[in-house]
Amino acid sequence: MNSKKILSFTIAALSLISGVALLYPNQVYSQTGNCDPSYPDVCIASPPPDLNCADVPDKGFTVLPSDPHGFDRDGDGVGCES
Repeated sequence: MNSKKILSFTIAALSLISGVALLYPNQVYSQTGNCDPSYPDVCIASPPPDLNCADVPDKGFTVLPSDPHGFDRDGDGVGCES
């Protein structure tokens, strides 16, 4: 099994165990399936829990108002920029 698959399985298991509702494009790792419309390029559930960029694998994704997680701190429409 390659390291990418191991990482995906580990994140999925931790997400389900901790109750964090994270969704990856084309891969569901949430019990709710509740994508927040503020993040149209990726599927991240609305709070709770409140997530930080370190909690999501995606970087540089589109962010629309209201951005409930605060991923777009500089207000340029791009979340979790590196």
